[in-house]
Amino acid sequence: MDLQLLLALVLGIGTIIVLVLRTRIDAFVALLLAALVTGFVAGSPALETITSMTTGFGNTLASIGIVIGLGVAIGKILEVSGAADTLAKTFVRLLGRGREHWAMAGTGAVVSIPVFCDSGYVIMNPLARSIARRLRGRYVTLALALGCGMTLTHHLVPPTPGPLGVAGILGADLGGLILAGLVFTLLLLPVVIAYAAWIGPKLEGELNEHIREEVYGTVTVGGSGHPGGTATATMDRSDATDGPDQDSPVHQLGEPPVGEKPHSISFGLAALPLVVPLLLIVLNTVAAAIDRNSQSALGPDDEYTPSSWAEVLAFVGHPVVALIIGIVLAVYVLLPRWTPRKQVHNWMAEAAASAGLIILITGAGGALGQVLRDSGVGDALAEAIADLSLPGVLVPFFVASLVRVAQGSGTVAMITAASVSAPLVAGLGLSPLAAALACCAGSMVFSYFNDSYFWVVTRFTGLEGTAALRGWSGITTAVWLGSLPLVLIAGAVL
Repeated sequence: MDLQLLLALVLGIGTIIVLVLRTRIDAFVALLLAALVTGFVAGSPALETITSMTTGFGNTLASIGIVIGLGVAIGKILEVSGAADTLAKTFVRLLGRGREHWAMAGTGAVVSIPVFCDSGYVIMNPLARSIARRLRGRYVTLALALGCGMTLTHHLVPPTPGPLGVAGILGADLGGLILAGLVFTLLLLPVVIAYAAWIGPKLEGELNEHIREEVYGTVTVGGSGHPGGTATATMDRSDATDGPDQDSPVHQLGEPPVGEKPHSISFGLAALPLVVPLLLIVLNTVAAAIDRNSQSALGPDDEYTPSSWAEVLAFVGHPVVALIIGIVLAVYVLLPRWTPRKQVHNWMAEAAASAGLIILITGAGGALGQVLRDSGVGDALAEAIADLSLPGVLVPFFVASLVRVAQGSGTVAMITAASVSAPLVAGLGLSPLAAALACCAGSMVFSYFNDSYFWVVTRFTGLEGTAALRGWSGITTAVWLGSLPLVLIAGAVL
C-alpha cells in the first residue's frame, strides 16, 4: 500500500481519537477535521476534499436523517407515557419467578430499540430494584442483565441511531439489518444472562452502601438461596409489596380531568408503535426478495419493475413511512386524550434536540467515508488487506473495536468503522449487510471510563472501582467475544 495513503488513514483515525479524548472538540467536529486531515495528507486538492465532504454528508443524511429523528421521537413517547414500563412488567410476569434476570435482559433489549441506552436504563432501573427487594437479593445480576440487554439492541438493531447510520453509510438493506440484528441479539442474550448470573453474586457484597439501603432496606441479603453477602438497612412494609409500582418511573402525563379514568396501557398497545414499523420494514424486504425471485426470467439487461403489490409494500415499508406510522400510533394510542397539545409538542422538541447531535455525527461519518473513497485511500487499503490472510469481515469489526476502546462511544465507533470500511466492501468481497453487522458488533467491546453509559450503569447499580470493571466492562466484553463467531458466519453466508 502507498505509504502516503496509509499515513492519511492512520492520521485521520488518530485525529478522531486525540480530539475526542484530549480536547473539548466533540465527535461531530472531530470527524469533519479527520476528513480534512485525510484529504490533505492523501494529496487531494483542498476544494475537492470540501466537495467530497459535503457530498458524503448530504447523501448520508438524505437516506437516514429523517429516520433517526422519527425513531428518537417514538422513544420519547414510550418513555413519558409509561409504555416502556408496561413492557418491562409484562416480560417479568411471563417468564416467572427464578427467571427475573432473563426478563430484565429481554426487557432491556426490547426497550432499547427505540430508546437511548442512557435514558432507557434510568427508566427501567427502578423495576430491577423493586424485583431485587422482593427477592431480597440478586440486584447486581438484574441490573447488569438489564443494562447489557439494552447494549445488544442499541448496537445491533435499527432504528437505534448507530446502526441506522451504519446502514446509510454502507448502503446496507435496512430490513435485512433489522432481521440479522435481531438474530444476533437472540443468540447473544444467553451470554448476557450467563455472565450476569456468574458475576452478580460475586459483586453483591461490594455494593455501595447508599445504593444497598435504597434497594434492600433492613433485610438480610444473600443466604443460601441468593449468595453474595449480607446487609441490613431500613425497610417499610410497603416496600415489600408484590408489585413494583411504587418504584416505577414518574411519568409526565399529569392528573386526568375529573371523571376520567386513570391512564393505563396494555402490553399490546405499548408494543404497537414499536412492532408495527419494524414489521412493515421487514415485510418490505421480504416482499422485494420474493418479487425479484418471481421475475428471475429477466435478462441481465432487463430493468426490474416491481409488481403492484410489491410497490405498495415498498411504500408503506420504507423506513420513513413506517416510522411516521409509528409516531402517529405512539401519540394517539399511548398518550391519554387529556394530554395537552403543547406538552406533546414540547416532548417532540426534546426528542429532536437529543437526536440532533447523532444526526450530525452520522452525516460527518458519511463525509469522512466519501473523502476516503475520493482520495483513493479506500481502494489502496482494500488492495493491501486483500494480500493478508485476515478474513475481510474482521476489518470493520476490529476498526470499530479499536475506536470504541480509544474514545468510548459505541455510536461513534461503528460510524467511524463504517466510514473507513465503505470504500473497502467490494474489494474485500463483503456484502454491505455483513460489513454493517461487523461494524455494529465490533463497537460493543469493553465499555469503561470513557463511555458515558458505563457511568450510568455503574452508578445506578452501586458498583465502584474494580467491581465496576469486573461487572460492566466484563459483560460488554463477553458479548463482544460472543459476537465474533457470528460475524465470521455472517461474512461467509451473507
